[in-house]
Amino acid sequence: MILKASERANAANLARHLMNEKDNEHVELHELRGFAADSLHGALHEVKAIAKGTRCQNYLFSLSLSPPETENVPVEVFEAAVNRIEKRLGLEDQPRAIVFHEKEGRRHAHAVWSRIDVRELKAINLPHYKNKLNGIARELYIEHGWEMPDGFKRVRSPSPLNFTLAEWQQAKRLGHDPKRMKEIMQECWEKSDSASALRNALFEHGYFLAHGDRRGFVVLDYRGEAFSLSRFTGVKSKEVKQRLGEAPKLLTVDETRQWIAAKMTKQVQSYIRELEVKYRKKGLSLTFQRKDMVDRHRAARAELKQQHAERWQEEERTRAARLPRGLKGLWSWVTGNSRKIRAQNEKEAAEAQKRDRQEKQAITEKQLSERRALQAMIVLRRKHEHKMLSRLSRDVIDYLAMGEEARELVQQRKNQEMKRNSGPKPELEL
Repeated sequence: MILKASERANAANLARHLMNEKDNEHVELHELRGFAADSLHGALHEVKAIAKGTRCQNYLFSLSLSPPETENVPVEVFEAAVNRIEKRLGLEDQPRAIVFHEKEGRRHAHAVWSRIDVRELKAINLPHYKNKLNGIARELYIEHGWEMPDGFKRVRSPSPLNFTLAEWQQAKRLGHDPKRMKEIMQECWEKSDSASALRNALFEHGYFLAHGDRRGFVVLDYRGEAFSLSRFTGVKSKEVKQRLGEAPKLLTVDETRQWIAAKMTKQVQSYIRELEVKYRKKGLSLTFQRKDMVDRHRAARAELKQQHAERWQEEERTRAARLPRGLKGLWSWVTGNSRKIRAQNEKEAAEAQKRDRQEKQAITEKQLSERRALQAMIVLRRKHEHKMLSRLSRDVIDYLAMGEEARELVQQRKNQEMKRNSGPKPELEL
């Protein structure tokens, strides 16, 4: 499973993020160990209060565990992975919390440890924890027979499609496929050796190179939205300037937007609006299905939790009734019968806990399977939407090219006419 971690502070923000039910379909506080509080907010604030007695700024160690999206991973596998990690990093016996998240048919976990050693009142050092986590992640993929990501197969060849939050949100807001956008810009950059070559390469894919107001070069789509060239190509601004020269030779963003708007025909604009409305309606339908499914799943889990609690209480009363009281209890203690009854009760309690976990895991896997089927429909709709919008983008480019060619022909005719008018005039006969 993919392991990502960081040393951090701000306990309130972390607790709020981990218990966020708005962005996650299911949130479960699975474990609180070593805390006096019974809530995640209270537990992390305990760590913050203790850290004030030290000079440690990042008093928390936060870790996310993401298994392959198609795998149904039991809780015991997550717990074993967390135990292995804390042992490898030297965080054994430190207060920790484990939270499970489910979203879009995927289940992952978050673990948070306190870095403060309360005995010595100092922070536990975590040297090279990223390298250690990568090693543990690779071990988990091999042990469980999961398909290993390319990032682990090629250790020194990370994926170039790593987005910052701002890039992802900007591209997602516009309805584009952000990874495809970055691939296009990187491909155009690789095969271009000048500003004109890059401009033409981007133009073929429906993008326009322009001079930015604050940045040297930006790329515009047919809607006029600007994207940073250096950020989407992964190239430093200095290298961009060396290859492309001075940006002022290009049209500015406003001029490019005016040029695009002048070339866009009302018919193509109506097609785009019609398509966007169509997919928005389909998206609303799938969104309603997703919300209805999430509500049903939450209700089913709440009902199962209530059933487990009621059954546990009934079984606890049955186990407690086995122990004799009064003189019989004293005699049972003397003869050792009480120890046998307690041992039997402990064994039955462990079996009941295991049974409840299995029932919970079964309903979780069933719901994940149902949610993944719906998510596949959502992904298919998105792909179809991106495909159709890409086709319309190419249509727009055809219109732009057609208009540019017509303008050049008009200009050529004007030039020819000016040449004829400026030539020597024939002499008039008297």
